[in-house]
Amino acid sequence: MDTNVITLFNSVPAANDSGFFARTYSAIHTPANEITFEQNLLSVFVSDLSKGLMKAEAARVQRGEIGRPTWQVMGNRLRAHIVPLLGDLPAQSIATSDVQRLIDHLGEQGFTSTTIAQYLVLLRKVVMHGVHTGVLREAPPFPKVKVRSQPRGSFSVSEYRTIVATARSLRGHSHPVLDTLNSGERFWIARELLVMPEELPWLIRWMVNTFVRPSDIKLMKHKHIEVVRGKHVYLRMNLPETKRHSQPIVSLRPAVRVYECLLAHRGEHGHGGAEDYIFMPHLKNREHALAVLNFFFHWVLEKAGLEKGPLGQSRTLYCLRHTAITLRLLYGQGIDMLTLARNARTSVNMVERFYASVLSGEMNVGLLQSRRSRVS
Repeated sequence: MDTNVITLFNSVPAANDSGFFARTYSAIHTPANEITFEQNLLSVFVSDLSKGLMKAEAARVQRGEIGRPTWQVMGNRLRAHIVPLLGDLPAQSIATSDVQRLIDHLGEQGFTSTTIAQYLVLLRKVVMHGVHTGVLREAPPFPKVKVRSQPRGSFSVSEYRTIVATARSLRGHSHPVLDTLNSGERFWIARELLVMPEELPWLIRWMVNTFVRPSDIKLMKHKHIEVVRGKHVYLRMNLPETKRHSQPIVSLRPAVRVYECLLAHRGEHGHGGAEDYIFMPHLKNREHALAVLNFFFHWVLEKAGLEKGPLGQSRTLYCLRHTAITLRLLYGQGIDMLTLARNARTSVNMVERFYASVLSGEMNVGLLQSRRSRVS
């Protein structure tokens, strides 16, 4: 998800919203009837194709082919840039030059090549919807955008310890933004929530020891967690499906202690039931809960002076997942990428491109110089 999506959460239905399909996106959903062959095709605009695509994709959500969050991101991106720029364009006149105009516009907005490529994929889906419905005969050629993969800014061991310590020191402190608000002035976070939550240090340690994505955080409930005590002590996490992955995740041992401390704290405040969310259980809007956690994590990074990664990347909660995988590659004895990728609910290709790409041979010089023992 690109960073601009966070600004649209107030007007976007949550992934667990029971009224999901009753909601509309005003910028792309118009009261007009469905596109029909009787309609004058010259009066069909890109905004109409966007509306038709979103309805078709909503049907895919109902069939379980794509997730609701994916559908939401599509709507966000259409509404944020594609429709405002190209929505008034007659569908039959869309050309390569219009696609290039979107590329240039997104580049001026500071988007990375990866995000621009994702927008082009979405615009192509809009155009192909026109082809499939008979509005267009064919799609125009799309310019190519060279994508340069940039790994997220993971934390070193010392940086990880620093952010945990910083989060602990800020517990119970009011956020500085509270001092800037005038009497009666509203902020996107309620005033009573503008205090560093007790759980943030636990969240940081949890993510580094469980490999979970931030999107998992908003949906995790206590019923999804099982403490396993045997030869090894770990958490077995049967989390809701994310990014087409549904296999259980196995945590590292420190996550057990984190969970037990968190569970005891939740029990004191009446939120330790099986159906209660693990983090920010008092916030029923789970998109908002994740946004609040991100907000306070940014405050921790700011206080610790760690907002940027080694390559200048802006750091977010997702960097904690990156840290979890990177540290396993560095310090996990003999761990193979397939096992790590399966447990982190990703692919070996993604591990190599975005996680292992930051490692150098010198980081594991001992492993490189090791020798197999002779078999007697």
